[in-house]
Amino acid sequence: MFKNLIAGEWVEGARVSRNINPSDTRDVVGEYAQADAAQARQAVAAATAAFPAWSLTTPQQRFDVLDAAGSEILARRAELGDLLAREEGKTLPEAIGEVVRAGNIFKFFAGEALRLSGDSVPSVRPGVGVEVTREPVGVVGLITPWNFPIAIPAWKLAPALAFGNTVVMKPADLVPGSAWALADILHRAGLPAGVFNLVMGRGSEVGAVLLDDARVNAISFTGSVATGQKVAAACVARMAKFQLEMGGKNPFVVLDDADLGVAVNAAINSGFFSTGQRCTASSRIIVTEGIHDRFVAAMVERMKTLKVDDARKAGTDIGPVVDEKQLAQDLDYIGIGRAEGATLAAGGEAIERNTDGAPGFYMRPALFTETTAAMRINTEEVFGPVVSVMRAKNYDEALALANDTPFGLASGIATTSLKHATHFKRHAQAGMVMVNLPTAGVDYHVPFGGRKGSSHGPREQGRYAAEFYTTVKTAYTQA
Repeated sequence: MFKNLIAGEWVEGARVSRNINPSDTRDVVGEYAQADAAQARQAVAAATAAFPAWSLTTPQQRFDVLDAAGSEILARRAELGDLLAREEGKTLPEAIGEVVRAGNIFKFFAGEALRLSGDSVPSVRPGVGVEVTREPVGVVGLITPWNFPIAIPAWKLAPALAFGNTVVMKPADLVPGSAWALADILHRAGLPAGVFNLVMGRGSEVGAVLLDDARVNAISFTGSVATGQKVAAACVARMAKFQLEMGGKNPFVVLDDADLGVAVNAAINSGFFSTGQRCTASSRIIVTEGIHDRFVAAMVERMKTLKVDDARKAGTDIGPVVDEKQLAQDLDYIGIGRAEGATLAAGGEAIERNTDGAPGFYMRPALFTETTAAMRINTEEVFGPVVSVMRAKNYDEALALANDTPFGLASGIATTSLKHATHFKRHAQAGMVMVNLPTAGVDYHVPFGGRKGSSHGPREQGRYAAEFYTTVKTAYTQA
């Protein structure tokens, strides 16, 4: 059994959870300890006790730990990628790519520990000096999702530790394996006891402790809008710092002048890879009249070539949905789209078994056409391989449709027009904009985050991570 890490010790939980492979539901990845509220409070106490010493460590000490962790992650990319694909359902190449990203994130923030800077400025008063510095926030609670089970924990953990905070992390119940592997690597990389604590368990127990315990100074959360709103309310009530990454209903605009091959490749990648289970996935494709029919025909033909199969099998393009509940939700939206009058141009069927006969949570990617902006399939996040196409008369209408959403994480456009690309980058109401690229797929050294209902608080990743994981101090000295 894989145990929780509390105060530097591996401890059993109140219960045990079985980690099931969605590609083959007969395969149990492992049994993982489930912490209860009392153990979550012990983890918070351990992080609180460890903070004074860790916050005053040298940048070199923090660099050494993070760099060692990053090196081990990269060295074990094949092994860890296989684990990730097995427990979450990403294809093996996607899973290995995610592991590499996690390793690079740790390497990047190892360097950021050394690069943290401040300002020394003259005062407006004679003989007074002013220093502006950044200090760690304190104990940080991390609540991470199941769709990126090693990359998202990495991009929260690495900056938190780099800047001198201590951490209590609750990973998603569905994917404890990748989080446990990361905890094991950090533990052996030399983190002092209590600096990082892993508490696997239910959100109603472990998550509730992180939200309500006054000793937790900040919460970084990635997940659903409904849970994000609860996180925000709890943190506001006790004036804790919080950072939210939530839903998306990302548009991808295809203009008449687009390169058809580029547009189709970007749409397929954005909408269907990782089984559509990415907050940056493009589930709304807005296509202008002149290219609409050719684009739809090319999409349908390309979708015929996509192989849905075991995530770890060579040649698989689309792995399984993460679990039975998510598959049911995806299929429900297929029914909703049809009931709303949309045309199901391709896919949308459940597949009970993979090509080896193993039971799993599979479905064929679905493409709806002749949809309107008011349809639920265009307003609600499905979080699966379900994509709708909307017609637009021209660029202006396409831009208006792209922005007609309560979300604002990512937005993309396919065009060969510099004029339209430039205008779209400025006027798309999203935190991240892609031109002739998939909306899903971002670099680890630059800011990640959105607008409107998608995100709240400082950006994640890159140098902007310091905005959340540190607090600014201004000190005055009379000479």
